[in-house]
Amino acid sequence: MRLLASGRRTGPCLLSTENGRQIFVTGHPEYDLFTLDAEYRRDLEKGLEISVPENYYPSDDPAQRPINRWRSHAHLLYHNWLNYYVYQTTPYDLEELSPLAGEPR
Repeated sequence: MRLLASGRRTGPCLLSTENGRQIFVTGHPEYDLFTLDAEYRRDLEKGLEISVPENYYPSDDPAQRPINRWRSHAHLLYHNWLNYYVYQTTPYDLEELSPLAGEPR
């Protein structure tokens, strides 16, 4: 595995195989504005001990409306992945695509 992105507090968040044919995203950049809010409130209602998601609500106050600061980064991540690892490396004729190790031809 190749580590592509990580954070001091989050740990690994983007990894790939050495050949780049498989990409692993450990977070949820595809989340809508209120998805994490709904999960947070669901867990609170269950009585789970859960921390307020960091930097999600203004001043980390769940009484305030979340701000979607990740949407453009998520779009860029998926755009770059599709462009570089799919469009630029996938041959037009899929018969020319070399199989992954252990994959039938």
